[in-house]
Amino acid sequence: MEKNKMYELIEQLKRHEGVVKTNDRHVIYKCPAGFYTLGIGRNVDANGGIGLTDEEVDHLLENDIIRTIKELTREYDWFGQLDDGARKDAIINMHFNLGATKFRTFKNAIEHMQKGSYAEASTEFLNSRWATQVKGRAIEVTDQIRTNKY
Repeated sequence: MEKNKMYELIEQLKRHEGVVKTNDRHVIYKCPAGFYTLGIGRNVDANGGIGLTDEEVDHLLENDIIRTIKELTREYDWFGQLDDGARKDAIINMHFNLGATKFRTFKNAIEHMQKGSYAEASTEFLNSRWATQVKGRAIEVTDQIRTNKY
């Protein structure tokens, strides 16, 4: 389909299907037929919904990782100084999991990251409620912080 025609169709579908947003973000909603829906008419309901393809999920995840990296870079000078590798990925993983607000609560661990004291930071992260909640994930991620290896 030619680009101009696709644009017209997209605009029409947005009008017909509707756009449901909260705080400028698309949210899951129930369509008039009662199915959970996301975006512009994407039926994600388990009962007969088309859901998301692996490629679509990967695209969303990549965008979330990019957003997480931007947030970390803006807030923490030390993050930008980390080598691209397992340690940096571990911090991205934690921040992705926790979100910015909860990640900030790790004041001692963040201070150790700033100093380059990775073993101490790892210990601080591991001695937390987060670690008890995510169990094996915490062990793997804190090992990465300590060793800079997967």
